[in-house]
Amino acid sequence: MDGMLSQEEIDALTGDSPADSAGAGSDSLSDAERDAVGEIANINMGTAATTLSTLLNNKVTITTPRVSYVTINELSQQYDRPCVFIHISYIEGIDGNNVLILKESDVKIITDLMMGGDGTNIDGELTELHLSAISEAMNQMMGSAATSLSSMLEKKVDISPPSASLVDLNDTIEDTMISTFLEDQIIQVAFDMKIGDLVDSQIMQLYPFDFARELYNRFIGDKESSAPESTAAPAPEPAASAPAQQPAMGAAPQAAPQMQPQMGVPQMMDPSMMQMQQPYMMPVQNVNVQPAQFQPFNAGISPLLQQENIDLIMDVPLEVTVELGRSNKSIKEILDFAPGTIIELNKLAGEPVDVLVNGKFVAKGEVVVIEENFGIRLVEIAK
Repeated sequence: MDGMLSQEEIDALTGDSPADSAGAGSDSLSDAERDAVGEIANINMGTAATTLSTLLNNKVTITTPRVSYVTINELSQQYDRPCVFIHISYIEGIDGNNVLILKESDVKIITDLMMGGDGTNIDGELTELHLSAISEAMNQMMGSAATSLSSMLEKKVDISPPSASLVDLNDTIEDTMISTFLEDQIIQVAFDMKIGDLVDSQIMQLYPFDFARELYNRFIGDKESSAPESTAAPAPEPAASAPAQQPAMGAAPQAAPQMQPQMGVPQMMDPSMMQMQQPYMMPVQNVNVQPAQFQPFNAGISPLLQQENIDLIMDVPLEVTVELGRSNKSIKEILDFAPGTIIELNKLAGEPVDVLVNGKFVAKGEVVVIEENFGIRLVEIAK
């Protein structure tokens, strides 16, 4: 031992890495690139959170991102398995891909809220319906994020419809694009996400290094191109000359030179000057005043018929139930039930039955028989 420390030991003690001291390598980013990726991700996810909040009718909070490097092995150790991967491809403005990762339970809660539930119906396995719904939600979120990115870069940025898949990080990933994406070290941008009182979790974005550097180059290139425009036209010069031109445009150009030497007496105005200014303060006479005309409300238009976001849930299945009638029985009477027991209902024979959708009354109908199957002919729609 000669008492000298190697460069690797010095780096370990100071927390610096060779990549940071020598600039960005193929598997690392410079500090400027890392900060830019975090800033872009923060702006994009802030816009996406607003969109998701509107879609779920619930408060959505996404915190400031944390940028780090990760491999597939490290990712499998720190994230729940299985999880849902949403693959997003940029098709205009930027060339690249990134992946969003959500926990399986979070996807079920978001899907249930999209279908009008309260977010507690999360039993059972994740189905194609869940994946389709979360793909549409991410399409809305990342679409708004792409619009925000377009404003930032001052050029149109667009994405293809995202695709969602259930992935177990310990198994072989069938999606070729995602498996190629995760072969090497990647950039992980992690956010804490809260949805009302239902979700307190983490959402994660994965960037390849090439895509992150392209974002940085576009971002810095846009700033450099806009910087000369802001410095080429100095604003103080025109602003300083503007007050000197105002007396020439006023109605009494001689009043300004008289008042200018008297810096301490602007309130003690001469009565003659007040008379000169009085005509400009008088209201105009003989004004033709008419009552405002408003278009009448059209009572025939119902808010329920508006087609704002209804297309998002047109394919969502709902449970339709037909209720023949109801009856209240004591526990003793129920224990006495046997084959042949007749239960009297609270409806008369031939009276229309109730049609319920997800437990809510929507219509009345009469029972019919269609090819040996019971059916319901609607006779009255609830208002």
